[in-house]
Amino acid sequence: MTDAELIAAARDARDRAYVPYSRFAVGAAVLAEDGTLYTGCNIENASFGLTNCAERTAIFKMVSEGRRRFKAIAVIADTDGPCSPCGACRQVMSEFGPDARVILTNLKGDTWTGSVRDLLPGAFTSADLPGDEEGRT
Repeated sequence: MTDAELIAAARDARDRAYVPYSRFAVGAAVLAEDGTLYTGCNIENASFGLTNCAERTAIFKMVSEGRRRFKAIAVIADTDGPCSPCGACRQVMSEFGPDARVILTNLKGDTWTGSVRDLLPGAFTSADLPGDEEGRT
């Protein structure tokens, strides 16, 4: 899948955002390691702390369908420059795609590409936890 195709999928997901409070719609598209595409949009709630970002929506959909790693993510919003993920999304991205390619863009086509490690150097990982619990990947 090309960057342009991934961005187009993120743009389509953005159209489904539920943003009655902020009116700030964001879309994300995640390409799992096996080539499956997952999309997400931000979903707001009247209790603002319960809002979920587009990036986490897409990644959580991927994980809920049995995939554990993604190789690329595109994020788009109507911002002045390329849309930047929040800290929580960067941490979740690090958990499931520490070496993944990241494409950040806006509706004008301004784009930044890099890696999850570029976005969150020194991320907290399972290696920072004591012991070797089962189930961690």
